[in-house]
Amino acid sequence: MSQQTPTLFLLDGSSWLYRAFHALPPLTNAQGQPTGAVFGMGNMLRKLLASESPEHIAVIFDPRGKTFRHELDANYKANRPPVPPDLSDQFEPIREMVDGLGLPILQIDGVEADDVIGTLARQAEAAGWNTVIVTGDKDMAQVVSDQTVLYDTMKDRRMDPAGVVEKFGVGPERIIDLLALMGDSSDNIPGIPKVGPKTAAKWLNAHGDLDSIIANAEAIGGKVGESLREHLDLLPKSRELATIRCDVELPLRFDQLKRGPSQPEVLRELYARMDFHRWLAELNDAEAPAEATPEAPAEPEQTHYHTVLTREALDALVERLQAADLICLDTETDALDAITGGLVGLSFAVEPGEAWYVPVAHDYMGAPEQLDRDEVLDALRPVLEAEHPPKVGQHLKYDINVLAHHGLQLAGVDFDTMLESYVLDPTAGRHDMDSMAERLLGLKTTSFSDIAGKGKKQLSFNQIDLEQATPYAAEDADITLRLHQTLWGRLAEQASQRKVFETLEIPLLRVLARMERRGVLIDAGHLQTITNEMAETMRQLEQSAYEAAEGEFNLNSPAQLKDILFERLGLPVKRKTPKGQPSTAEDVLSELAAEHPLPQMILDWRGLAKLRSTYTERLPERINPITGRVHTSYHQAVAATGRLSSSEPNLQNIPIRSQEGRRIREAFIAPPNHRLVAIDYSQIELRLMAHFSGDRSMITAFVDGRDIHRNTAAEVWGMALDAVTDEQRRAAKAINFGLIYGISAFGLARNLGIGRDEAQSHMNAFFDRYPGVRDYMDQCKTTAAEQGYVETLAGRRLYLPDIKARNQQARQYAERTAINAPLQGTAADLIKQAMIDIDQWLTDEHPDVRMIMQVHDELVFEIPEDRAEEMAQALARRMEAVGQGLAVPLVAEFGIGNNWDQAHG
Repeated sequence: MSQQTPTLFLLDGSSWLYRAFHALPPLTNAQGQPTGAVFGMGNMLRKLLASESPEHIAVIFDPRGKTFRHELDANYKANRPPVPPDLSDQFEPIREMVDGLGLPILQIDGVEADDVIGTLARQAEAAGWNTVIVTGDKDMAQVVSDQTVLYDTMKDRRMDPAGVVEKFGVGPERIIDLLALMGDSSDNIPGIPKVGPKTAAKWLNAHGDLDSIIANAEAIGGKVGESLREHLDLLPKSRELATIRCDVELPLRFDQLKRGPSQPEVLRELYARMDFHRWLAELNDAEAPAEATPEAPAEPEQTHYHTVLTREALDALVERLQAADLICLDTETDALDAITGGLVGLSFAVEPGEAWYVPVAHDYMGAPEQLDRDEVLDALRPVLEAEHPPKVGQHLKYDINVLAHHGLQLAGVDFDTMLESYVLDPTAGRHDMDSMAERLLGLKTTSFSDIAGKGKKQLSFNQIDLEQATPYAAEDADITLRLHQTLWGRLAEQASQRKVFETLEIPLLRVLARMERRGVLIDAGHLQTITNEMAETMRQLEQSAYEAAEGEFNLNSPAQLKDILFERLGLPVKRKTPKGQPSTAEDVLSELAAEHPLPQMILDWRGLAKLRSTYTERLPERINPITGRVHTSYHQAVAATGRLSSSEPNLQNIPIRSQEGRRIREAFIAPPNHRLVAIDYSQIELRLMAHFSGDRSMITAFVDGRDIHRNTAAEVWGMALDAVTDEQRRAAKAINFGLIYGISAFGLARNLGIGRDEAQSHMNAFFDRYPGVRDYMDQCKTTAAEQGYVETLAGRRLYLPDIKARNQQARQYAERTAINAPLQGTAADLIKQAMIDIDQWLTDEHPDVRMIMQVHDELVFEIPEDRAEEMAQALARRMEAVGQGLAVPLVAEFGIGNNWDQAHG
């Protein structure tokens, strides 16, 4: 486009506000009013105004109610769910903000925003103007021309006619035909069943246009051709519904859409009402530029990425780092395993837009000479091993371990963008850098596969040419720094969440890094024995299954199993898959096991196959050849409640009660002259229920040291404690844990194998005896509905966007989460607090005692055998001490053994 030609910016306001609503956590102001869509759209508007400085601009919204397309087809957009109340409540504040920024608004009764935009674009084009349509809507591609482009600000991508062809396979003039063929489920445009975008584009390129496809329908083969011929009558209406009208009557011409002066008083009142404190401060600061947005710092006009190949350049970089207020760093390695991966290079950023990459091990043919890795680390050591300047990174635990593997102990680890995003809202979306850059900065970053390829031919980073490696690695540091500036601005304003970040997640990051480096000793020979035993048991199960099925079949084949269960054996279909086939999922087989022996055999066989492939065969492969130990990876930013998870291996998924699970735990062994000590919290979630609910009966039971399950049985069945049978205790345990997870009478009846009425009677008796628990549950749901989230004792928030959902199933799930999340989350916070305290105590006073694993509510230690009993008691007391202030005592129970099973038992 020529810079001298006038340009009209047309913003698809309806598309933008939906994207803003779903891109951010469900923010609210102090009065509990939703503000996330206003904030998100405000960020995008301010960024656009700052970067483009448009003179001619308008924001176009869809009308309320039906449009002329509903007259063409009463089912048009009938599949769309109603507008979420939390979004509709923000429509008016969004209009206030657009007005306050001086931008014209168009909303035409009976006419969709697309048609208004199309009409204005064609008017401008006829007058020789250029038009930028700001939208993410694929339908608008039909309006693209040499003078009109689409601009997706979330991906920072502009689409001209060539871009339309690249994305859709056809030019703008054929987009309507493409849409008619493929249909659009969100708009309820029927299209041709089985025809997707690739097939539609192929047909259009082969035949020219939709009319030619219709005329030659008999010549198109295959099932998709049959589908075309069967539904030809749908195409005229589909084409009409997909066509954007470019000739609607409008109250204003394109050249009358001018950006006016902003209205500071309107914005000031709105920002104050919305609790947008930084924007408000900006308005009140005469020297601050109007477009500055602390929550989303303006992008630098250019990026400067440097490759450091000389000692002089390295010394200059070190000097720059030492003078910085904050250092963002990232490492590149030749393998994903931080414990064994070789360091290939390091990247740094100290201000947005500029970054450095220091390569040390690129060894492809023709690679330039690079600085020696040890020389680089020695030069960087004084600044990286110092507490100041503070450091920030994305998933910095990985970099800590990479550097530790090469003899450098990173210090000053104060920030981590992955954890900042996670603490702000664990359910907001993915917390990886690429996803956050797109969601929060509107930037599409370079992925590793873009430069390294995919699959078996994918290159490792040391094989990447520096001309590609430097922009990729430097971008990682640059974007991470920008993400930190955005996220920290928000986190710093949330006192409770900032406390969770600073006192739990960041200190724990360092603890987990040390635990990962320590690893655990594995007895590979024992695992081979278990593998052989499982193989024999699986063979026996196969033979039994063949006999039960009256013939051989592949136990791994759902299709064959389906035929045997429901056709040959005639078992009832309990549930169907989304494709309408009888389900053979685990819960279905469990239900069918009561009617025939084969389903249980399949379950047993599947369970052994999973344990064998996941643990007994895989664990020996995970033994590090240097350390002789297995090093699991702990994940802080996965579970919404704050619980840790792990992978390679996943320690949480080893069965606790099964014989096979216990055998696998036997393979986790203590080194010579040491013992494993396993300590876990007893019934921590029930204890927390007593604290949160304030129920006097439950609190008294725990304070008096009673068995809570036996106590509940006595309460529910109205008997003395010593009269409770083991069966009644087991039932009471199911009631206790079921109710804190929000189980229904139907679910409890199924778990206990009793009638629904009897289960409901047990529930009623439970709540009669523990009335505070019922009150707590009701209060949780009320509070969650009022503020949109629940909190742990430490202040960790879990947002519940479905708490007011009209869909009953979604709302009820959110209500159950509102009850249980504070319990699970507080339990997670407490064990994290214990890990931080214990790690510091052991480092300072008992360095020969090592914390090596965390699983659910359990910590596992390696302790010299002559001190195992003494230290186990001391560690258990420290774990209990983090519960000071609770209404009931925490109890930590320990076991000691030569392997994990002995210690855990």
